Amino acid sequence: MKSNGDCGLGGGGASGGSTHAAAFAGFAEALDLFHVGDVARMRALAELGRSALREARRDGVRGMASDMEMRSVAAEAAGMARLTDRRLQGEIDHAMTVIDDYPAVFEAWVQRRIERGHVDVVVRVGARVPDEVRSAYEEAAIAVCERDVPSRVRGALDALAARLHPQNFTERHKTEAAERCVRVFHGTDGMSNLVANLPTVIAAGMLDRLTQMGQSVKDARVATGPEGGADAAGAADAAEVAEPADTRTMDQLRADILGDLVLGGAPVVDPTYGTDRAGGLGAIRARVQVAVTAETLMGKDENPTEAVGAGLVDADTVRQLAGQVSEWDRLFIDPVTRTPVEIDTYRPTASMKKLLMARDQHCRFPGCRRAAIRCELDHTVDYALGGHTHIFNLAHLCQRHHSMKQFTKWEVRQVGGGVLEWTSPLGRIYREDVPIPAVCFTIDTADPPPDAAPGGPPPDEPPPF
Repeated sequence: MKSNGDCGLGGGGASGGSTHAAAFAGFAEALDLFHVGDVARMRALAELGRSALREARRDGVRGMASDMEMRSVAAEAAGMARLTDRRLQGEIDHAMTVIDDYPAVFEAWVQRRIERGHVDVVVRVGARVPDEVRSAYEEAAIAVCERDVPSRVRGALDALAARLHPQNFTERHKTEAAERCVRVFHGTDGMSNLVANLPTVIAAGMLDRLTQMGQSVKDARVATGPEGGADAAGAADAAEVAEPADTRTMDQLRADILGDLVLGGAPVVDPTYGTDRAGGLGAIRARVQVAVTAETLMGKDENPTEAVGAGLVDADTVRQLAGQVSEWDRLFIDPVTRTPVEIDTYRPTASMKKLLMARDQHCRFPGCRRAAIRCELDHTVDYALGGHTHIFNLAHLCQRHHSMKQFTKWEVRQVGGGVLEWTSPLGRIYREDVPIPAVCFTIDTADPPPDAAPGGPPPDEPPPF
């Protein structure tokens, strides 16, 4: 999300205009002060850590003495900040990691090219990156963070870290999958958390299937209510015997259905290629959108693939899933912008929906992460006003932002290539770029094809997904 930085304060109305000018000016000033203070705090925390290490090592003492000195300093600082010493020591460790191990990321934050949230995500993902490739990861991560808000860069950073890691993703996934487990953490008031550490494609499929089953329960209760009677005369009698309306939320339904399935079901046969029936992967009947390159699908490489909206998936799992599908959609990616441009299928309406879902991935309002599968396709220029039903006049919006576009002074236009420009009631412009898939082909600019001049136009047919 990018803003032009200038704010037009003209106009009136309930949702914007000059009535908010002073409030927004005060908010902008507060953001500046908060940034300066946040940077100063991180520098001070890092210096506290360095001071503790210097004191502990002054006489050549190391090991436990260093840890004790760090605890002491953290406890003193925690008293000043009115925080727990454990939290303060964690903040000290984090500050030293950012400033000492990711200096370019820290400087980008100081210059406000990225936000504090970006810094935290880069460091968290970078914990899995070996030291020898950290510098390359750091520079590439900054470019990723400059494109979008902190809550939407995790997937791209995960893919970046996997691509730079010297050990291929499939091997690392096998190691992690061997540690899969289920744990219970007991809470208060008779409640506990059941936590399962599972392969991503299984977890995503489980959640989507629980959602579909929960919606089926809601639909069934509505259909058997008094409104479903054959005639008005029988409505009163039906009301006496009909079950009460199901008032459970979707979260409650998913939790209840999971309990029913686990306690009342039986394990499926494993492995997936069992002779009598499908195993764990074969039992998935949920919608999981997976993006995979042709090379990975054919086994020419072991690069990770992407379960859209969930995370990275190892190549072996995707190849197993690929053997079960009866319909394929080949997605073409622009080799320059790395965004979806076309999908080859014979049903125009269906292909348009699939292309837009692959292109948008989530709600296209700046900062919103609601998955496209849970959003509505909106005509940027209303159909009633002459807008065409075309991919360059359609974008996914969640219900909240769809309604806001209709009933407030927020405006949006498409500037080409799926890029949206949102204009706030105050005149600020926020650019919403097309999400870049975590898995796609890229151009090797070092060795262009003989029939293409450097810097010339892209090939007529972009490579397939």
